[in-house]
Amino acid sequence: MPGEISPTGKRSGLDSSPELRASHADRDRVVDVLRIAAGDGLLAADELDERLEAALSARTVRELTALTADLPAVSTSTGTAVAEVRDVLRIEGIHSGAIRREGRWVVPRRLELATAWCEVTLDFTQAVITQDTLQIDMNTAGKKLTLITKPGIVVDTGALSLVHSKIRIRQAPEPGTPTTLRVELVGTTTHGRVVVRRARRTFGQWLMRKPASLPARD
Repeated sequence: MPGEISPTGKRSGLDSSPELRASHADRDRVVDVLRIAAGDGLLAADELDERLEAALSARTVRELTALTADLPAVSTSTGTAVAEVRDVLRIEGIHSGAIRREGRWVVPRRLELATAWCEVTLDFTQAVITQDTLQIDMNTAGKKLTLITKPGIVVDTGALSLVHSKIRIRQAPEPGTPTTLRVELVGTTTHGRVVVRRARRTFGQWLMRKPASLPARD
């Protein structure tokens, strides 16, 4: 069928030697398929993390094919794997209750944050990420913006203007971990705080010394 592609991003019916070296484009197509599958509930968060790491380090087409062998083919009109991603998501709030984006929400290409005196939390630990960069345009005043991250997510606050505000980053860099998403904060925040941290561990994870982004295994 025209437009239907296999999980490796190749059109149906085309032969591809499994021993061929994988290109950057091959890896990117598989990463897209994996993220779409996670958004559809076909992969758990820990499975997605493991397969993404394997895809980014894969050397051959065979290695990439193995990562998507149990996933359905992706049907598109353009022949490329894409997720339903909004170009711009705008979040507004003035003296409102807490605003949260958590669970398997789809990360947009750009996020506009226009809030005053309401707390905002963006939890990326289970989010569906389909691109490598997210720009957050901030025009905020008061209260706190919390970004909950996981390994592979880097937050850049260098272009954010602070007016009587503070930034606290509570995540240590992990050498060797591939970057899956770069979050760039731009704009201005006034009389507020920006906190970047990892997810808090449950009591059971704390006892087992398990990181919050990885569920305890039997």
